[in-house]
Amino acid sequence: MANVFTTEAVSRLAQLGPPQTAADVVALAAVGVASAAYMLNGVVWNKPDPYNYVWYQVMEPRGGAGAGAQATRNIAQKLEESGKDVVIFWGSQSGTSETLAGRLAKECHLRFGLQTLCADLCDYDPETIALIPQTKLAIFIISTYGEGDPSDNTAGLWEWLHKRPFDIKLPHLRYMAFGLGNTSYRYYNRVIDVVTESLDKAGAQRLMPVGKANDASGGTEEDFLAWKDDLYDVFMGQLGFKEQDIPYTPSIKLIEDESLTLIDLNLGEPVEHRTGPARVIKAYSPIRPLTVQSSEELYSSPNRNCLHMELDITNQAELRYGTGDHLAVYPINSDHEVQLLLKAIGREDRAETPLLVQPVEEGETVKIPSPTTLSALFRHYLEVSAPVSREIVGQLARFAPNEKAAGLLSSLGKDKNGYAAFVSKNHVTFGRLLSLVAPGAVWKDLPLSYVVETLPNLQPRYYSISSSSVVSARKIAITVGVDNTPLAADPSTEVRGVTTNYLYSLANSINGTTSKSAKLPKYAISGPGGSLEGNKVYACIRRSQFKLPTVGTTPLIMIGAGTGMAPFRGFILERARLKAIGKPVGRMILFFGCRNPDEDYLYRQELTETAASLDGLLEIVPAFSRADGVPKAYVQDRVGEKQKDVCELLQNGANVYICGRASMAREVGKVVEESMKQQNNWTDADARSWAESAKKGNKWLEDVWG
Repeated sequence: MANVFTTEAVSRLAQLGPPQTAADVVALAAVGVASAAYMLNGVVWNKPDPYNYVWYQVMEPRGGAGAGAQATRNIAQKLEESGKDVVIFWGSQSGTSETLAGRLAKECHLRFGLQTLCADLCDYDPETIALIPQTKLAIFIISTYGEGDPSDNTAGLWEWLHKRPFDIKLPHLRYMAFGLGNTSYRYYNRVIDVVTESLDKAGAQRLMPVGKANDASGGTEEDFLAWKDDLYDVFMGQLGFKEQDIPYTPSIKLIEDESLTLIDLNLGEPVEHRTGPARVIKAYSPIRPLTVQSSEELYSSPNRNCLHMELDITNQAELRYGTGDHLAVYPINSDHEVQLLLKAIGREDRAETPLLVQPVEEGETVKIPSPTTLSALFRHYLEVSAPVSREIVGQLARFAPNEKAAGLLSSLGKDKNGYAAFVSKNHVTFGRLLSLVAPGAVWKDLPLSYVVETLPNLQPRYYSISSSSVVSARKIAITVGVDNTPLAADPSTEVRGVTTNYLYSLANSINGTTSKSAKLPKYAISGPGGSLEGNKVYACIRRSQFKLPTVGTTPLIMIGAGTGMAPFRGFILERARLKAIGKPVGRMILFFGCRNPDEDYLYRQELTETAASLDGLLEIVPAFSRADGVPKAYVQDRVGEKQKDVCELLQNGANVYICGRASMAREVGKVVEESMKQQNNWTDADARSWAESAKKGNKWLEDVWG
């Protein structure tokens, strides 16, 4: 409409002829300026964000085998078209459930001749589960993470089961289930409990008790093996399946193709591919190479280090973070582990040969990029430093280069205690295992497809951002704890964090302190094809619910230990900035736990200075577990000692934040509930109800790990 009116005005002025007076000139100029301003709207001024379309975009694979769209989202139709007998659904946040599901699918085929489909829960519409016929079997392997939360790719199933549960009818579904959880969390294996209860109420037939893994003491693998033995008893007894020994049959094929050039290959760049509900996909930014501008060592001890790293996103206009978000860092495997595995399988001279990775069965997907090279697979795409399970150890016996190695592997695979004793002396990665049981031998009978299928995909590691987006919008800080504890005197047996030691190596390179780390693993820190030169790492931002309240006067209770301090540094810096510009700020208490005030008290001087600038609005309550001359105390002890202040803040609308180990969060939660119970003369049920309500209302937030 504005354009029509402007055009008419110009037309009428034209009919009057040339301007006669100064007023005419001014009027005509005003119309001209208004017309120009309108026509240039969105071009010169009020321009849209050119990167808006890519911020938290749907990520797609670069290309290669299996990169196409899923043929159907109807799981019943997929089973029928592919001639599968069993579907094994997996729901995983870190990749463990996916790995177990893949192993189970392979073994069900090898031992019983069953045609199995390993299915990502978010690849199929959950309502089509109701269409699975009684002639098929469904197995669910689903993890619980956080405080009883489903994994991202389980969200669709979770929402379907909760949306209209009384409308779901599953009279033909026969299923088994296994859950992955951790008793350090309050809601141990809640997701598998809720899913199976919902399936049962809908009329599904559960063929055996639900299996559960407890990772609190690293028991996931053995719990899974015990459940799998029970599963096979059901297969042979109740279902009448006959056990047989079928030769290994690969699900992928790797084809060398020297006609491919470097420009065709995926040499290590992370694959931007996410599936699932839109809200999950939008929680992630694009993956970009970010410059590590600086790295400072917060403390150093013989077996532990801690880094404060700052990453510059000035040149990444599409990236924005919020205080409390996470940074996902994509690691690189150490040179030693890569070369060890290449040597054991006799592929050192073919490591850079172009490889096509393709599914054996048409329509199946491959979750590693293709084309690529073996060097890129082992260095950037597969977890070559992951421990090897007892089950895999036993399977490797059939490919052993000599009878002695075969006997040892077979024995370890069958003997739980023998395997436990073996791994207590050796950190058993794939390459180390092959070298240990057959020193100097080449595993020429070990199919490359088996190695690639067996190794889990290399996953990013998540770090709480320790900076404030209000204070430094284009600079992201993370706090990285590095554990260098050896298992034994032999350095080759050491257990080293993949990402933390990669970042530590990069930090030493930035600061010119490589001589200090002569015994540490070496990494190709320049990245694939030099893409990370200039001290860069591949990373993306993940949105978090661990956020400051929108009202700055809301009181805060922050509780963390070790690197659990990270998000609270950002919170405190942001509140200090608000106060500095004259905004009202609420009272804050920070409970922080560490070993010794002279060793690992993170950001001590900065916190002291910031507290002073806040004029008494921030109280810091430390807890030292190994300080000389001071009784041992943990953060939950300090929370109990400050019970009166904590309850007063809570009654005044404070938000509670807990960050750190799940076991710590659980103990702190007990103390907070007990404090409110005593303060208000509540029953246990009242205190639990209050805590649940606070969590649902985002007044009690936790960012914890196992």
